[in-house]
Order: sequence, then C-alpha cells, then structure tokens
Amino acid sequence: MTKRHLLMTGPMMRMVMEQLDAAYTVHRLWEAEDADAMIGEISDKIEAIAVGPHTPVDGPLMSRLPNLKIVSNFGVGYDTVDAKWAGAHGIYVTNTPDVLTEEVADTTLGLLLMTVRQLSESERYLRAGRWETEGPFPLTKASLRDRRIGIVGLGRIGKAIARRLDAFRVPVVYHGRSEQADVPYGYYANLVDMARDVDILLSVAPGGTATNHMINAEVLDALGPDGILINVGRGSVVDEKALVEALKSGTILSAGLDVFEDEPHVPADLIEMEHVVLLPHVGSASVHTRNQMGQLCVDNLKSYFETGKPLTPVVETPLRD
Repeated sequence: MTKRHLLMTGPMMRMVMEQLDAAYTVHRLWEAEDADAMIGEISDKIEAIAVGPHTPVDGPLMSRLPNLKIVSNFGVGYDTVDAKWAGAHGIYVTNTPDVLTEEVADTTLGLLLMTVRQLSESERYLRAGRWETEGPFPLTKASLRDRRIGIVGLGRIGKAIARRLDAFRVPVVYHGRSEQADVPYGYYANLVDMARDVDILLSVAPGGTATNHMINAEVLDALGPDGILINVGRGSVVDEKALVEALKSGTILSAGLDVFEDEPHVPADLIEMEHVVLLPHVGSASVHTRNQMGQLCVDNLKSYFETGKPLTPVVETPLRD
C-alpha cells in the first residue's frame, strides 16, 4: 500500500520519528538545502504535518499544501500553529492535552517553593562553603503562610495547580477570559485588580496575540514590593523588559520562571539576579510524560487517517460530523 506523505517541520523525539517513518513517507523540512524548493516539489502530496517544539506552521505554508488535512502538534500549547486559519480552511489541528497536566503542575509547585523559600539561592550558599564561613543562610523574606495566589489561566493545568494549593491550604483566586461556574475559586475579570489583591501571581496562560505581554509594568506594579511572579505558561505572556526593571527596582520581590520570550535565550540581567529562580522550560520534561505526549501526537494522525477524526482537536478545529 502506498504510504501517505507527511511533512515534519523540525526534529522530534526518536520514538515519534520512528513511528512516523514506519507509517508515512516523511519529508524533513529542516534537512532540505532549499526548504522553499522542497515544498514546491511535494506540495500536492502532503496530507499531514507533524509539528515539533518551536517550529511555526502559518497560513502561507499551509496554503501551499492543497491536500493538507491535519496538523499534529507536539505539546499542549499550539501558538506556533495558525489554528484559526487551519480551521477556516477545513484543516484539523491537534495538540497533546491532559497527558502533561499533572507533570507540569508538579513542576510548578516545585518552582513556587524554590522561589518563595529561596531554595536555589540557599543551595548555592552551601555549595560555596558559606555556611561554614558565614553562618546560617539568612531567613527568607517570603513564605507560603498567609499568602494568596492568583492564577492567570485556570485551564486543565491551572486547576491541577489549584488542587495542590488546596492541600497546602493556600487561598486561590483566578483571572481568565470568563468566569467558570464549576470552580470554588474567586474570579477577577480585571488582571490588575487581581494582582493588587494577591501576593503571588502564577501564570499558566497560553501564548498568542491575545495574551502577549498581558503581564506588564502596570500588573507588576499592582503586585507590589512583596509580590512574586511565577510563569510556567508561555514567555510571551510577560513583558520581560518590564519584569527585569521591576525586579531591579524592587517593584516586586522575586520571580520564578520556566519560560521566556526568546527561548533558549535568557536575558543576562535575569541570570545575574540571585533572588530569582530560572528553569530551562522543563515543566513537562520527564521521559514518562514526553513519551505520552509523543505517542498522542502519533495517535492523532493514525486516528484521523483510520476514522476521519483525530483524538484531541483544538477548539479552533472541533470535531465535524
């Protein structure tokens, strides 16, 4: 049987690439000497695109593939894919939700504790031999006790984080596009108002134009000098320049970041700050979880070509009758 043709925009996990190679004729865009010429040669053959991390798939690319039916994205975030354009042109876009929810929520709690209790800084203090020469590490300025956390983006991951904070007996409120009737947490329609009323702002918001720089200088100013920002969503949600200035000036107390505006580039100003915690986008980065994400990426393609319906289409391209 003739294999269907698939375009892979960037390198993906080995287990994903092996399965796709076995099932499809795979065209590796990043290996082409002339990507534009390659697309021109295979444009009418391509029925699917497999999208790896940080590789954009926009309308102009998809418009060149007249038989494209599905774009399978590796990751729950799909801001690098123009899903709205795809949906308007009858093309499915899928992502990998649920399988990474608990892992990212676990990482978030770890990052939160590291930041609030200055655990990374205290470890560096010990490793440098300062405990012996200078005495105990200074008492931390912050604690989770008597703190209130505002979550930006109460989706699957946001709810999983909130459940963990319930166990910590930390009050939670949230901000999002609309109020959710089935959650026990207070809702703020205005982000600045929420930032003013909480001690820790925790962002799980997705990327895209609607959320770009929504956490800006005004929000950080409202968070205040005892406030802490945690971001595990997308780097583009935070105005990074405004954040650096807020940290330098003491407008806010600290920040814990797993995502950045221009990954893998991290501003030197942030790296030089002892009182912030920086992680290299490891929210879901365990073998267990990444394998599940990769398998779902493969299974979405398989399901579509076998049944006409993928397993996890995004909201811009819902299941059609």
